[in-house]
Amino acid sequence: MMINSSQVLFFSLTAYIDSWALTYLYFTVVLLLYISIIGSNVLLIVVICVNRSLHEPMYMFLCSLFVNELYGSSGLFPFLLIQILSDVHIISAPLCFLQVFIVHSYGAVEFLNLAVMSYDRYLAICYPLQYNTRMTPTKIAVLIAVTWLYPFVAMSFMMSLIPVKLCRNQINKVYCDMHSLVKLACTDMAVTNIYGLTATFSTIFISLILILYSYIKILVVCFSGSKQTRQKAVNTCTPHLASILNFSCGGSFEISQSRFDMSFLPNVLRIFLSLYFLTAQPLFNPLMYGLKMSKIRNVCKNLILNSEYFKNT
Repeated sequence: MMINSSQVLFFSLTAYIDSWALTYLYFTVVLLLYISIIGSNVLLIVVICVNRSLHEPMYMFLCSLFVNELYGSSGLFPFLLIQILSDVHIISAPLCFLQVFIVHSYGAVEFLNLAVMSYDRYLAICYPLQYNTRMTPTKIAVLIAVTWLYPFVAMSFMMSLIPVKLCRNQINKVYCDMHSLVKLACTDMAVTNIYGLTATFSTIFISLILILYSYIKILVVCFSGSKQTRQKAVNTCTPHLASILNFSCGGSFEISQSRFDMSFLPNVLRIFLSLYFLTAQPLFNPLMYGLKMSKIRNVCKNLILNSEYFKNT
């Protein structure tokens, strides 16, 4: 729909499928998923913060990861729940811009966090005796700060490049994203596109280089080390690798869908895959780390047993 640029006060989201027979089912599923995400991530953040035995670098980075899951899901789920129950799927321009900022910064923070965690595992496995001197509290704080500040600064600059003149207000998705807004511009947005691609792929490239370097070094140590070293690597690296693969697959489709024509895929499948990295990852991480990391699992088990004990006394 072509409109006067001064009238773009809201955007229409055209990818929603109106099926009143299933509306409340969709709403219930999304609500339960959101409650599960909040509950699992908050639980693990509290467990890490209140237990001194978990005040180690790896768990500090995990805490940062879980905070990011809450941050990213808060930019999607409340809005998604409202839209599912709405007759008209529209979003105000300020809320759309806010959602763009949260969604894109969430993705960058997630990938950088996973990269930092791979570096931490590299130091812990390859330099166990020097680990505490190399991974100091100051270094932990700097790494976490960079993980969050870089995406926020990059996205702030990116948001300043959103064109003032928009000739259309229809977004063919169930939520707002940067490339969809750029496609609504009246003028040539080559500079914005180039900056967006550069920011996206530089973040991915830097993260992947750090991840690959760390795991190549870890593999070398595992093959030349003892059985105990290999077991330690498997126990701590399995959930991390699973998280990287899960997020990379979801993120790759979303980037591809933003840049290329995916109309040959069924609409329901496109919606599901575009939401995957924002809905699956925030629940996948706390479940994977909560179940696989023995220290976290044991602390959670003790909390449950203690609460049951106090209930029965």
